[in-house]
Amino acid sequence: MTDLAIIGGSGFSRLEELKITRREVIHTPYGEPSAPITHGTFKARKVAFLPRHGTAHTIPPHKVNYRANIWALKHIGARRIVAIAAVGGIGPEMAPSVIAIPEQIIDYTYGREHTYFEHDLSQVIHIDFTHPYSEKIRQRLLKAAKAANVPVVAGGVYGATQGPRLETAMEINRMERDGCTLVGMTGMPETALARELGLDYACCAVVANWAAGRGDGPISMKEIEGHIGRGMEQIISLIEALVGGIGR
Repeated sequence: MTDLAIIGGSGFSRLEELKITRREVIHTPYGEPSAPITHGTFKARKVAFLPRHGTAHTIPPHKVNYRANIWALKHIGARRIVAIAAVGGIGPEMAPSVIAIPEQIIDYTYGREHTYFEHDLSQVIHIDFTHPYSEKIRQRLLKAAKAANVPVVAGGVYGATQGPRLETAMEINRMERDGCTLVGMTGMPETALARELGLDYACCAVVANWAAGRGDGPISMKEIEGHIGRGMEQIISLIEALVGGIGR
């Protein structure tokens, strides 16, 4: 049984260092996940990997079947999820290529299937979402970053927007007033769904660009890809250290 699952975001559609043992197609009550789940070993530990946007990165953020993805990971026995996400930097400490382990999230998305608790209920169910990320996993990520000599920002507020377009400068200004230091498009409802299923979930965010109005000019995909590439090299080192110490 696989205890740890990694969800890969933009720039992280495969985990090259994973020694693949099999790929598993999961059919869920909520439709099809983004891709078959890849099972394998990483640093001699069993790990499952799921690319959020599909194997070829063809699924935009607002079309990801978050319910199917999280349900599938629960179904294979995963209890802990580390979600890799490419984000924009709002706060001055969130420069491109920085890695952050956010502690809070604000949801600006709409129209997404965002809960499992809506049909055939014997009673209305509410989850506590005061602290959206698992502090246990956050601390293990921070410990792993220190062990791997990977500099990280130990906190942050992730603002989840609808996408797929990037935000306007005034939208980013509003988000900053709300307290957001990062902006991304996939944090919700993924985070809440993991909580609904009782999974320990944390986000490892790679800053791909300055958010709108924070940089020197228009945001270019070439710039984003460059920063993601540099950040993902650090992510691999962090994941190696995490997996090596996950049972401790």
